[in-house]
Amino acid sequence: MPRAVADRLVPFRSTIFAEMTALAERTGAVNLGQGFPDEDGPAEIVRAAADALIAGPNQYAPGPGTPALRHAVAEHQRRFHGITLDPDHQVQVTVGATEGVAASILGLCDPGDEVIVLEPYYDSYAAVIAMAGAVRRPVTLRAPEFAVDLDALRDAVHASVDRRDRDGRGGARLLLLNSPHNPTGRVLTVAELDAIAELCVEHDLVAVCDEVYEHLAFARPHVPLATRPGMADRTVTVSSAGKAFALTGWKVGWVTGPEPLVSAVRAAKQFLTFSGHGPLQDAIAAALALPDAYFEGLRDRMVARRDRLVAGVRAAGLDALVPEGGYFVTVDVSGTSEPDAIAFCRALPARAGVVAVPTTVFYDDRVAGRSLVRLAYCKREDVLDDAIARLAAVGRW
Repeated sequence: MPRAVADRLVPFRSTIFAEMTALAERTGAVNLGQGFPDEDGPAEIVRAAADALIAGPNQYAPGPGTPALRHAVAEHQRRFHGITLDPDHQVQVTVGATEGVAASILGLCDPGDEVIVLEPYYDSYAAVIAMAGAVRRPVTLRAPEFAVDLDALRDAVHASVDRRDRDGRGGARLLLLNSPHNPTGRVLTVAELDAIAELCVEHDLVAVCDEVYEHLAFARPHVPLATRPGMADRTVTVSSAGKAFALTGWKVGWVTGPEPLVSAVRAAKQFLTFSGHGPLQDAIAAALALPDAYFEGLRDRMVARRDRLVAGVRAAGLDALVPEGGYFVTVDVSGTSEPDAIAFCRALPARAGVVAVPTTVFYDDRVAGRSLVRLAYCKREDVLDDAIARLAAVGRW
């Protein structure tokens, strides 16, 4: 029996999240490992979903997504980013952003194509690139700034393009970008985005941009790559409701971009889930229309929780880096008695009663991420305070 895809997925069968969650359950530790809020989103949106479920129908939603949500996504992109979209042809609803990224890679890559990706990267990226039979070409973001090394990026793109055969097959086809970045919290600058855009245009690359943290950019405003020169026709943008509305369990996401690229994504997506969550889609349409005060309040709350965790971790004697956006604080444990992040995280529940995730597992370059640990601050203040007190009680690291 052919096992090519299954064999390619062997390295991804057990995730660090499963291991750390099991540790949390076994030890009763405070779980700051996984990036999900411990409070639900706006009550009026949850009520809207409940009303829609009761009213029905609870049958298949249209494959591209409900009209209400597709129009709401298009309006959201116009309102926040000045991007004009045709909701019927340039918006595809997905079962979360993870499916959006997967459908984009599967729909736009051929076996043997290369995907340029910034590391550390969200773990599903590597898995879906493997599923597509494509080749991952990472460019490393290095602590403490996590800025894009544009020379390294240019070298990676040029080397990859040089591997295309005489018929134009193989080599780099896609650049997979995530900003605000998970797990480092880096928000790419306009200068970085313009340099990336120039490379994409020069070498005919399509960009797939994961922007799920678009409303959680703190240091500077989030700027979509699709708005930069030459990128409107070669960028697929992925986002979702999970992070913006603290409704990660609903798994409602979307892909936007030029019609030819969205059509390719739709062709792959229809054989993954076809459609999902019709009543929830309509509730998210209402969420996207919430006033600016909601989004500003969300950002302010997350900044306060970030600052609370950073200050507490530093007071406990650990080296916490301040993220520019997203859900996570990176801690550098190189100065501790256990500088290996994986070993540090495996020992942490018993040592401090806290669960973290080693950022190491999101790197191909394990040296670059060897001592980096990720803590989530998208939690209630009392939970953060409990975790901080437990870390402080350790004393010497």
